Amino acid sequence: MTVLERIKEVSKLRGYNLTKVNEMAHLGKNTIYSWKTKEPSHNNLQAVADVLGVSVDYLLGNTDDMHQSSNNEMPVDLDEVLSKLGPAVSFGGKELTDEQKLKFYEMAKLMFGE
Repeated sequence: MTVLERIKEVSKLRGYNLTKVNEMAHLGKNTIYSWKTKEPSHNNLQAVADVLGVSVDYLLGNTDDMHQSSNNEMPVDLDEVLSKLGPAVSFGGKELTDEQKLKFYEMAKLMFGE
């Protein structure tokens, strides 16, 4: 997967299009799109990584782990995690399963950088 493809993928997960990411990273017009044919500078790549909440290594394809920090590992005590989410977390009127609650918890950690 190329740098541009990874940026597109993560942007989509975050609900952004490439134009929005380009603006949020304070890059020149169509800078990200230009990476289809040329290498990005480290500073520009870092700006995009910061906007998307991922590591530069992830964008470069050096790792499949979006974050370098080891505190993003899965929690050791599932019961503790589920208790933090409350007894009846629901979506669309349906109570979430324990597996769905855990995924929700992991997404929240990504969103809030914990």
